Formats: sequence, C-alpha cells, structure tokens
Amino acid sequence: MRFMTTSDKPEHAAATPDADAAAHTGVAAQDWATASADPQYRAAVVDLLGALAYGELAAFERLAEDAKLAPTLEDKAELAKMASAEFHHFERLRGRLTEIGEEPTAAMEPFVAALDGFHRQTAPSDWLEGLVKAYVGDSIASDFYREVAARLDADTRSLVLAVLDDTGHAGFAVDRVRAAIDADPRVGGRLALWARRLMGEALSQSQRVVAERDALSTMLVGGVADGFDLAEVGRMFSRITEAHTKRMAALGLAA
Repeated sequence: MRFMTTSDKPEHAAATPDADAAAHTGVAAQDWATASADPQYRAAVVDLLGALAYGELAAFERLAEDAKLAPTLEDKAELAKMASAEFHHFERLRGRLTEIGEEPTAAMEPFVAALDGFHRQTAPSDWLEGLVKAYVGDSIASDFYREVAARLDADTRSLVLAVLDDTGHAGFAVDRVRAAIDADPRVGGRLALWARRLMGEALSQSQRVVAERDALSTMLVGGVADGFDLAEVGRMFSRITEAHTKRMAALGLAA
C-alpha cells in the first residue's frame, strides 16, 4: 500500500536493490509493451499502480488536514507545497493507467477500504504525531514499493521510482521533531511509542493487502517478473525494518 512519499536519502533508505542497474534480467529488462503480454504481470502492475495512485490521493488529502494543525504560517505553507507535489504524483499515475487502457477509479477501488482503515486506526492526535506518521509510517510503504520496482519492466519501474521521490517532508519532519524533543525531552518517549505502533500497523496492513490480491502476491513470491522467493521476502522485510530503525535515529527516537 502507499501512504505518502518521504525519505529517498541514502542514510534513511532501505538497502534495496539498485533499480537503475544495467544488469536487469527477465521481465525487468523488458519494456511495458513486451512485458504486458503476460496477463498475470499486467494485472499485477495495474494493482500496483492503483494502490500507489490512491495512496498519493490520500496523502494529498491528509497533508491538507495536517496543515490545519501546523503551529506557524511557514509550516502551513510547507505542507501546502508538499500536498501539491503529492497530487502531481497522483495525476501521473492516473494518466498512466488511462494510457494503458485501464480505468483509474476501478484500479484504485480495491485499496480504498484498507488504506482508509489504516488512517482511521492511526489518526494523529497532534502536529508532531502527524509528522512522525508521514516520515516513519509512510516510509515503510515507500521502501516496499522500491523493492518491488526493481522487478518491474523498465517503463513501469521508471514511473514508480519517480512518484516515490521525496517531496521534502523528510528533512522538514526531522527538523521539527528534533526541535520539539530538544525543547521538551519528554516528547521523545511518547513519539517513540507512537512510531512503534505505526511500524506494526503499516506492516500488517501491507501484508493483508498483498495477500488479498493474487497478482501482487505472486509478484512477490515468484512466478511474475523476476519475483522474490520466500527467503528473499524475509530479507526484504529485514531491510525495511533496518531502514525504520535508521529513521527513528534520525528523529532522535529509540527504535
């Protein structure tokens, strides 16, 4: 699932496969026209783009809501700029779905309930919790999609990586959260507990979504594209967990 783009910086990113490496093989070495001849692969990509598109739309909406909690006009303006970037990502994904002959709303619909449910269960109670959710919680989804991107055809891979670009929220969140902890160290304990809850909820929700979509699950465990085997799936989640620990450290929080 997709929540919001955050950190693309090497010091905060998972140790994912290099999606731009020259040594791609199998479907990952093909373009969309060739790879999409496989109906199961096509279905997996449509699911992937649908999940990403709704995630970007939800991120746009949530940033607009978060802006209401912003303590300063400067903070409101920063969030508005980020919301605009998220909506631009949504438009690119919607346009791509239309381009390949898919109806964007139909592609997004299967992911609405799960994503909306996640956001209801993890609604922040204040400005700082909202920042941590965007930076830590949503980055888990970004790491997951980067892992998948390395196995996609070249055209789809390029688009997915482009919409995962950092909108500026990473540095913004780190700066504001660290300043709040410096001002009141007690804030750190509360936010650390919140971040651990987000980690668990995000991983559980992502696994449930994938399990319910046959094409996506097949892409992960093998059989579509250069899919992961089960052992690699375990290593993937280990990399995502490691990246989470690094993000916690960047925020000045204990994992």
